[in-house]
Amino acid sequence: MKGDWQEFIAELKAKNDLTEVIGSYIKLERRGYSYWACCPFHHERTPSFTINAAEGYYHCFGCGVSGDVISFVKEYENVDFRTAVEILAARAKMEIPAQDDRAAKLAEEKKKKKERLRSLMQTAARFYLANLYGGRAEAHLAYLERRGVSPSVMKKFGLGASLDYRTLPRRLMDRGFTREECLESGACSEADGQLIDAQGGRLIIPIINNLDEVIGFGGRLLVKSDRAKYKNTRDTVLFDKRKNLFNINLVKREKRAGGLSSLIMVEGYMDVISLYQAGFHNVVASMGTSLTKEQARLCKRYSDQVYISYDGDFAGQKANLRGLDILKDEGIRVRVVPLPDGKDPDDVVREGGKEAYEACLNAAMPLIDFRIRAAKGKYDFSRTDEKREYVREAVAIVREAESSTEREELLRAISKDTGVSYASLERDMGMAPVREERPPEMPLRESAASATGSRRAERFILAACLFSKPYAAGCDLNSLDFDDDTLQHIADYIMRGRAEGNIRPSGLFDELPSDDKELSEVFQLDYGDNLNGEHAERYFADSVKGLQRQALLRDIDLCRSACEEAETEEERAESLARLSRLTAQLKNYR
Repeated sequence: MKGDWQEFIAELKAKNDLTEVIGSYIKLERRGYSYWACCPFHHERTPSFTINAAEGYYHCFGCGVSGDVISFVKEYENVDFRTAVEILAARAKMEIPAQDDRAAKLAEEKKKKKERLRSLMQTAARFYLANLYGGRAEAHLAYLERRGVSPSVMKKFGLGASLDYRTLPRRLMDRGFTREECLESGACSEADGQLIDAQGGRLIIPIINNLDEVIGFGGRLLVKSDRAKYKNTRDTVLFDKRKNLFNINLVKREKRAGGLSSLIMVEGYMDVISLYQAGFHNVVASMGTSLTKEQARLCKRYSDQVYISYDGDFAGQKANLRGLDILKDEGIRVRVVPLPDGKDPDDVVREGGKEAYEACLNAAMPLIDFRIRAAKGKYDFSRTDEKREYVREAVAIVREAESSTEREELLRAISKDTGVSYASLERDMGMAPVREERPPEMPLRESAASATGSRRAERFILAACLFSKPYAAGCDLNSLDFDDDTLQHIADYIMRGRAEGNIRPSGLFDELPSDDKELSEVFQLDYGDNLNGEHAERYFADSVKGLQRQALLRDIDLCRSACEEAETEEERAESLARLSRLTAQLKNYR
């Protein structure tokens, strides 16, 4: 069964041309025999993402990511390996075989369950949609009219209506869905042993993922009540609000159309709908949760600049600082949009139109400026002790700035606000270590003369063997020791490939994470003149010789230790004899 699966994966990759698949997601530019693009996994203006169609992999010189066609779909669509395989299999019209009997049964059961639940949620969404326009949803339509939502936008978001608690479960059961499926989907819940609509009586907002699948619902009460105003579908097999963003499906379309340079992050459904209607099609919502690492990574798929646009309560915004740091930690540039006190984005758009919200966007501030402003709002500067406390907190924030220029600007602003001299603030800064700016990284294609020791030599040897360079044909990798686990794995993979008569570089992406740093470094050497020419051949020979010498020196050290620790004269004599042989061999490497 394992062989069948491996053959299937190989055929799947062969039938899904890497250039065609990637070209269906992002715009490619042909240069000679290569294709280049701006990397979809990090923001850049100059293309550094290239495709090696012959070997079946891509590589980005900017962020270092590499992978094959399955890796690309997995990362771009933000799905797991199995789902990426399913997407490509459907594209190539291929049936997915079993990996083994038990795994096949479990995978098939899981797949059928998800398919049934997706179908159920789609049926529920259509039911709610029909309700909205069926003549009995006057209250729901009146609410949308009061909120200024146009009919076209209602349809764009698939808005619907729940009229009662009983009709949806009956409709789903009539369509062949089981009681267990109704509950497992989250569309229904139980009350007194009876199935009821989990969103009974509410305005329905479908939650659609980046694959255009309905995975949950948001429900909005139409009248004041002691119940929660908004209610999300509980977490299910399909829906995990920590891993999804509302409106990501339409944002994905915008990205594919080439019109996305940033994202706007808001808190609620109506904020999204109102901004979208005003022309801001790059808006998503976190659906009432604090931002998570999964949501940050999902944002990064579409843009590395996010505008945070929560309500105008600065004290409330302060509580969201942790979420904003999560975005920053993922390499996203964060700007915070100031709104009038007590207003949310929906209020701003409805009261002042598109221009009013654009003015707020134009006033957006970097995250560190926002943190200082939030700190400032906590203190009364007329009180000496509170002003001192603010200065202490603000200086601590400034220490986290990424450049000396930014630190200087922020300190001058604090000096102006507090009357404390710039020199005093600078002295306070010096009381704790300042994070130094990172030195510029060494160019990717460094020369052999500037190489930094054995690690680059190890990478070079493996790259030359992996890409079957003639001068590397006789190299026995089993005679070399690789300090890094990834590099040793690559060496083992090459030796297996040689034994089978076929080394397929892209096959490494089936065994190692595509974002592994060492894997990326090895693949990077396949570009440019790194592996070609007389210089490369000489560097390869020197590298092999250098690693062999290092291995020999390690053996000599071990032999000396054995000599010192020998308990008998016989053991000591054997160690000395071996030490003599190794020392003689060392002369060949000088």
